[in-house]
Amino acid sequence: MNVASWLERTARMHPDNAALLLGSTVVADYRKFRQEAASVAAGLIAAGVAPGDRVAIFAGNSVHYLRALYGIWYAGGVAVPINAKLHANEAAWIIENADCKLVFVEPRSRPALDKHSPAITSLDDVELAPLMDMAPVDAPIAREASDLCWLFYTSGTTGRPKGVMITHGNVAAMTACYFIDVDTVEAEDAALYAAPLSHGAGLYNFMHVMRGARHVIPASGGFRPDEIFSLARALGRIHMFAAPTMVKRLVAASPGKEDTAGIKTIVYGGGPMYLADIIDATRVLGPRLAQIYGQGESPMTITAMAKSMVSDRNHPRWRDRLASVGRAQSLMEVGVIGSQGQSLPCGTVGEVVVRGPAVMAGYWRNPDATAAALQDGWLRTGDMGSFDQDGFLTLKDRSKDVIISGGTNIYPREVEEALLSHEAVADVSVIGAPDDEWGEIVVAYVVLRDGATADEGALDAHCLESIARFKRPKAYVFMDRLPKNNYGKVLKTALREDWRQRA
Repeated sequence: MNVASWLERTARMHPDNAALLLGSTVVADYRKFRQEAASVAAGLIAAGVAPGDRVAIFAGNSVHYLRALYGIWYAGGVAVPINAKLHANEAAWIIENADCKLVFVEPRSRPALDKHSPAITSLDDVELAPLMDMAPVDAPIAREASDLCWLFYTSGTTGRPKGVMITHGNVAAMTACYFIDVDTVEAEDAALYAAPLSHGAGLYNFMHVMRGARHVIPASGGFRPDEIFSLARALGRIHMFAAPTMVKRLVAASPGKEDTAGIKTIVYGGGPMYLADIIDATRVLGPRLAQIYGQGESPMTITAMAKSMVSDRNHPRWRDRLASVGRAQSLMEVGVIGSQGQSLPCGTVGEVVVRGPAVMAGYWRNPDATAAALQDGWLRTGDMGSFDQDGFLTLKDRSKDVIISGGTNIYPREVEEALLSHEAVADVSVIGAPDDEWGEIVVAYVVLRDGATADEGALDAHCLESIARFKRPKAYVFMDRLPKNNYGKVLKTALREDWRQRA
């Protein structure tokens, strides 16, 4: 199977459906989208791209991005989307590691990559137009479910990034899970790509292609709350994937219910969203939030909570459920194991593992990392969590972030949740710091809301209202903002280095 066959089928069944939009302007229906992608494929084949060859895309969001993706798949190639915010040298390393045959780049990035890359095409009207004018291939080149489709490079915060091998079969399983466990999609819907197409947001194109829905690139090319609300009013039935920090910004900028009415679904994931933030977001944005938990190694497909569950306030344990990441997605098995690989009972914290048809084939040309991640058929996620009696999984932290103080495990997220429920706290991150007596102590980095005040004593007293005394921070550091990466995740490595310098 080839995922491009979904575009082929939709273009034949619904050729006049609006497909690609820049802002609120339609630039291609499905007939034209299919023709352009098939023509790009013809150009790639003429340039020597064979089935299984890797083709990179190093660019920000644009309508050309989707044309390039499907052109790659029509040609039987493997898409290698690269985070547009990386330095050119970092992108060049990925291009070389993936042994890419060709690279699509933004014009501004081309000079920096010219010396590194074998063949470059600018992802703009000038250089892409000749490809789109070529005689299109008749149909997508046949691929097997086990063939590579998408080569996703991890963020590489602890060294060189690893290439996660996602197959056509993995994508099919992910797509099926979305329809079963996350949300429906109709032709009237519009996928809004305000988060990078190179990551989770891009993976959600498949569901909307299958249903003949619209694909909207904001004119800004990125995330601007005012622009999103404007597009929601103009287009209606907006779906978007958002990191928790993006959801918080939408909540802060929301002008009223009339501006959220055009939003159908916001799927949040990609990092922890705290209970107080979820409650606040549901209050402001309405019953439009769904949650997924996944990793690049099991893309968007470990657990999920549909909108009805996120907005439910009638269940006696709704707060506990809302603080969880939901239940195992329908095609996946999820477990929690101990240090010896044994299955752990409900309520016991251990490492989260997952297996099923969405789990990656392995890491690109990295057998050691593959062997460490895939054991006995299970993906070791590195996340710590526990199940409740109803099968809801609550994450604690990454295993490397667990604080061991006086021989007792302390999970930073639990402390962060307690601090965030204080009215003066806008943002917080908790780390473990070395200590001669305790092994590690809890240190909280805190950002206060504008105009708010709170000292260590007030925060300490607040923590003691909801968590055990031994878990409360032994030290507080107040900051104007927390260091975060391009996806809004707090860089705890930077905080540990900051504490080391302070100490």
